[in-house]
Amino acid sequence: MTALATPLPIPPTPSEADFAVQVRQVTKTFGVGDSRTVALKAVNFSTQEGELHLVVGPSGCGKTTLLSVVAGTLEWEEGEIEVFGHRLSTLSKAEMAAFRRRYIGFIFQQFNLVPTLSVTENVSIPLLLNGVRRTDAEHKAREVLSKLGLGQKLEKSPRDLSGGQQQRVAIARALVHEPRLIICDEPTSALDSVTGHTIMELLAEVARAPDRCVIIVTHDPRTYAFADRITEMEDGRVRNVLAGDAIRSFLTTHR
Repeated sequence: MTALATPLPIPPTPSEADFAVQVRQVTKTFGVGDSRTVALKAVNFSTQEGELHLVVGPSGCGKTTLLSVVAGTLEWEEGEIEVFGHRLSTLSKAEMAAFRRRYIGFIFQQFNLVPTLSVTENVSIPLLLNGVRRTDAEHKAREVLSKLGLGQKLEKSPRDLSGGQQQRVAIARALVHEPRLIICDEPTSALDSVTGHTIMELLAEVARAPDRCVIIVTHDPRTYAFADRITEMEDGRVRNVLAGDAIRSFLTTHR
């Protein structure tokens, strides 16, 4: 793999107590004057490595906005965000783009696969963006796809796949460059219960790696049982954070 054109600052030495993500008193607004909306209101949020963390709440509560500022795809007005020890506010736009390419994988509800490319070519995209030679990128893409049970679909078009297969391709694309943070926006809402369960089992396995973390925005109660931590949001604020026995109690009221 060739070096990135834009070097990143050296992160602090990790320790067992390090967080994957820390959001401190972050405020994000949209619009101005009478149309101004406060999407995030001094939000505090954190998650640790080796954790599958769900962010839940009603539509418009700020869930997707929170993920967008954590991923550095959306600027915010107040507060600080650190991802694996990198303070995002100190990164230039070029450094932020390089940071996302290296550290973050995205899984979207609508898959966002390129219909004119083959399955292998779709999964190669993050590696190509990181400067990997096409032959090496496609070799790695085939390896990851085969591990996800798609070894017979490598040259197919996304149009020829089922919804569950397309989601596995999207997961392969998110994992192929071995990012430390996987960010998912409603990854199971368009899937049947069996396929959704399989996808969540896969994401939970990915999250258990000690140097990785998976954050999922979801409305799907079928996903709750897989969580190590659940953050509930409401009206742009964090209303509650659940873990352990609190999640089990939460499940009894959200089946």
